[in-house]
Amino acid sequence: MSLPYGKKEKGRFPKGIAPSFFASWGRLDRLKPNSFPVFPGFWAMAGPGIVWMALAQGSSELIWWPYLIAKYGLAFLFLLIPACLLQYPVNYAIGSYTLLTGESIFQGFIRLNRFLALFLWILMTLSFLWFGAFAAAGGTALQAMTDFPHGWSDKAQTLFWAYASMVLFFSAILFSRVIYPVIEKIMWFVALVTLAGLLVASFHPEVKMVLPRFLKALLRPEPFPRLWDPADATKLLTAITFAGLGGFWTLFYSYWLKEKGVGMAAHGGHVTSPITGKTEAIPDVGFTFKGSGEELKEAKRWKKFLLADSGIGIFGNIFTTLLNCLLAFALLHPKGLLPQGYELAVTQARFFEVSWGVVGWVLFLFVAACFLSDTWFTTLDAVSRIQADFFHSFFTPAKGKSFRWWYYFFVGLLTAVTFITTPLGEPGTLILLSAVLGFLGTVIFTFALWAIHGKLLPKLVPQAACLGPGARFFLALSGFFYLALAIAYFSALR
Repeated sequence: MSLPYGKKEKGRFPKGIAPSFFASWGRLDRLKPNSFPVFPGFWAMAGPGIVWMALAQGSSELIWWPYLIAKYGLAFLFLLIPACLLQYPVNYAIGSYTLLTGESIFQGFIRLNRFLALFLWILMTLSFLWFGAFAAAGGTALQAMTDFPHGWSDKAQTLFWAYASMVLFFSAILFSRVIYPVIEKIMWFVALVTLAGLLVASFHPEVKMVLPRFLKALLRPEPFPRLWDPADATKLLTAITFAGLGGFWTLFYSYWLKEKGVGMAAHGGHVTSPITGKTEAIPDVGFTFKGSGEELKEAKRWKKFLLADSGIGIFGNIFTTLLNCLLAFALLHPKGLLPQGYELAVTQARFFEVSWGVVGWVLFLFVAACFLSDTWFTTLDAVSRIQADFFHSFFTPAKGKSFRWWYYFFVGLLTAVTFITTPLGEPGTLILLSAVLGFLGTVIFTFALWAIHGKLLPKLVPQAACLGPGARFFLALSGFFYLALAIAYFSALR
């Protein structure tokens, strides 16, 4: 460690950019010395990867990959697994920073460069103005299952269920003593139900019949069955980038690890409900450690856990996405059915009804509702954590309020915002808009992660605990692939 503990980081605004009033903004204290926690075992800490996988199932997996497969057959399928694997080094880098310091990844961005952190925060805020669209997308499934309220239009029924799910999940956040364990339990349920439902649906004879052809296309793409529609460029970008938990959603992983108490985050506190009247101290900054032989051994055990936990999210998501694509190819592509608009989930379910009857119809809609409705709930919690974290860490006046105060302020504010924005456009349109903004952020923060692990982190914690050259190489490789995708996408728009 090159600088003593307990002192403010040095730094200054470039001349002419900011007045002295803002000079203290984006300043973090030095990490506090503490011992590295003993790893309690995999099953004691398992959970964040499951939450990652369950949340990832809500956009590209149910919406855009099935859309592309239904429309273009197996022409793009070979891109799916590489697109998912691109996120592995990014996830690991995000998690490693939290594991080694106990800080959120946004605090890492602030330490790296506060102007960059501010820009990323603005971009992230804009990208999540429309996440109520996922509640509306889940509402399409619930509307089709119930046809309630009777006599209302399909759109009105969809919005009714979207708002009902928002109220339900908002209440869950407000009344849960500690919210993260509730989220983890719900996401375990969603992940298991989703996997079971997709596996049952995959035993349909028509699905099994196309399986050999489907598997072959993972390595060898088939020709386009129709002309490429340039209007699908954004959908393809979204499917590739969000093949998993892409964009700013990937950063949520850091906050789940903090709440779980992974590594040095075990020394932190938890957000507790104001209704309980109990509070826990949440440190303003994270921790460092001396790097004794025993501590480095524990750090290595924790990093092995992180690799496995990230793998659960990545490979579990690959499997469920492949099942969705298989079903889309077997059941939607031959009929020319495309999931879009307010029919995102219902299109798939209609063909299931023909093949399986009412049981298949209800099965798919239930799985789709699990896919999509939990997305709003988990996103509301995670975005509120990021906003509270950034405000409390970056803006000096915000430190007058507690982290918990800011968290519940943003829970209320974001719920109100999504109530307003949800009916302003169809779910698919709003999700795409959010995805493009998130993709720009992905390109930027992936290289920022590389700088954190290559330049910043070795100054904060023992270098022997930091990422090795191999991990940093794959992180840079992911960054260059995302950059190439961005260049190709914006070139296609000309």
